[in-house]
Amino acid sequence: MGVTGLMDQPFPSSAPAVRPAPGPVELRVSEAPVAYPDAVAFMEERIAAIRAGTAPECVWFLEHPPLYTAGTSAKAADLLAPNRFPVYATGRGGEYTYHGPGQRVVYVMLDLSRPNWSGGGTDVRRFVHNLEEWLIRALEKLGVTGERREGRIGIWVRRGLGEDKVAALGIRVRHWITFHGIALNVAPSLEHFSGIVPCGISAHGVTSLRDLGRPATMADADIALRAAFTEVFGVDL
Repeated sequence: MGVTGLMDQPFPSSAPAVRPAPGPVELRVSEAPVAYPDAVAFMEERIAAIRAGTAPECVWFLEHPPLYTAGTSAKAADLLAPNRFPVYATGRGGEYTYHGPGQRVVYVMLDLSRPNWSGGGTDVRRFVHNLEEWLIRALEKLGVTGERREGRIGIWVRRGLGEDKVAALGIRVRHWITFHGIALNVAPSLEHFSGIVPCGISAHGVTSLRDLGRPATMADADIALRAAFTEVFGVDL
């Protein structure tokens, strides 16, 4: 996730186990950049605890220091500057993506057996659709019209005759619990994306709220994301 790409990991094949009734979703907001391995370790621990019923579901707002991640479909040729920033292989779907300061990453550790997330029936594709809707509504609150594109993951904005990606998503599902999540480009250094072919797509660019003339702060983005989350999922953060 910086997240580019969707998930292309196999869907779980069995019905979710019966787990304790869900409580409120925990919201975590990290002020300082979080190292990528530390974030992954936390997600691994939390999804195990959610499955065991010993910790609540969690939505985590954070930023990372500059880095690239490689999803399960990443092609070596799409890493154009392998020595520029640390590169991490990750279990989420998708290809190469960039994370860095000025980008709001939101990791979602949610139990898909809970009907809020996908409308019931542990519908993973519906959950991804809802993540897209979450981003679209948050962008609308920030004065930007974001759109889906058939065959392309992420949220896109029209730029003259072309279009650029402003937000990305990529998830993984284990025991019907999700992790990884979404990334919204608030004001990152767009030049940092030049070290990869984002999402394996070279025909379109990458943009941010600042680049679009919407100089929102990270706090502004968080307010929009939290409000849109409640609208889409019916759960307050």
